[in-house]
Amino acid sequence: MAVRIRLKKLGRRHRPFFRVCVMDGRVPRDGRVIEEVGYYDPMVKETDARAVLNGERIDYWLGVGAQPTEKVNVLIKKYGTEGTHLEKQRQAMERLKLSKPTAPPPLAVPKPKKQEEAQVEEAAAEEKAEEEQEAAAEVEATSETEAAEEGGD
Repeated sequence: MAVRIRLKKLGRRHRPFFRVCVMDGRVPRDGRVIEEVGYYDPMVKETDARAVLNGERIDYWLGVGAQPTEKVNVLIKKYGTEGTHLEKQRQAMERLKLSKPTAPPPLAVPKPKKQEEAQVEEAAAEEKAEEEQEAAAEVEATSETEAAEEGGD
């Protein structure tokens, strides 16, 4: 049995995602796996944060004779146990954690009023408007009477 370490494609159209898997060389690309040893997400903006590998398990499988594909071999050289980009990967992961967007605090939304309460408020507003009109009419009447009394003297 020829064991290979290769990428298994997941995700959807225009949004790929890959798992780094140990598989029998005869099974299809997305077929049955022996073990999953990491993942690769090409859509991550930070280039060095795209691949996350389990270096111990990859070393084990390489030690027992598993052959990586070309792309996986590049990922192992960069991000494996003795990878050349491990420090850059740590820094990129920290930047991603810090730059995650957070949701704004929730806003207090008033509850919708029931129909009866709305009708009661409308009636109260109408009564208040009528009272103001009556008060204005009384003020006009008193000012007219005072003007008439001053004019008559």
